[in-house]
Amino acid sequence: MKHLTLKNGKTIPALGFGTWQIKDELCTEAVATALSVGYRHIDTADGYHNHTEVGRGIKQNGIAREDFFLTTKIFPGDLTADAVRQKIDTYLEELDTDYIDLLLIHFPDHSVPLAETLGAMNEAKAAGKVRSLGVSNFTEHHLQDVMETGIEIVVNQVELHPGFPQQALRAFCKKHDIAITAYSPLGRGEALEMDLIKELAVKYEKKPGQIILNWLLAVGLIAIPKSTHPERIKENFASQDFVMDQADIDAIDALEGGERLINPDFAHFDY
Repeated sequence: MKHLTLKNGKTIPALGFGTWQIKDELCTEAVATALSVGYRHIDTADGYHNHTEVGRGIKQNGIAREDFFLTTKIFPGDLTADAVRQKIDTYLEELDTDYIDLLLIHFPDHSVPLAETLGAMNEAKAAGKVRSLGVSNFTEHHLQDVMETGIEIVVNQVELHPGFPQQALRAFCKKHDIAITAYSPLGRGEALEMDLIKELAVKYEKKPGQIILNWLLAVGLIAIPKSTHPERIKENFASQDFVMDQADIDAIDALEGGERLINPDFAHFDY
């Protein structure tokens, strides 16, 4: 399994398992299946309302805490210092864990100063409750605001797939040594139907989703596909097991970006 070294020296498995919109016992079963297949990076969020189920899936698998990486996120509305402190303790209890490997601000919220939110997150890091800090759905401008606080973040999790490759944001993050995690890496299924992706699937005798995930890992990104189907979970994990020609990786990278698929009103992507 490929790992990336974050700028604070911590490592993160490049292929993770996403849990957005997976609820109840189905979530517990999916997480347990993912870990049994070989995933060692589980991604969740307070806004997904599945912390307890994720925690149960992890415990059900019996993997030692130091052997997997856990990411969660704080939702807008809970970004004041007091709320952050309270929420982190709640997350630890819900997830049944002593620490969170990566804690993200889920979406920017201009009503609370970034320094206040990140400062409280940094306190939790100093206390050992969190190992690394990051953000999600932040634009270049948002990231510049983060850097002005002087508090280190190591990841920006954003929508990214062949139909929305985010080239400018990727270049900015690379310049500042901020790793990118691609959510909705298969473009909610739309990217699977792109002509180039289907052609490469035939060439390499792989599934279209495996081609996309292999590309994301090849260009140095983190990807968090999700599924509730055991065979698809295994299939996505196997995307790491082959190497594409550089020309094909470059061809996917050169695809023209379309429109964002996930764009809630509160996201501030125009900032």
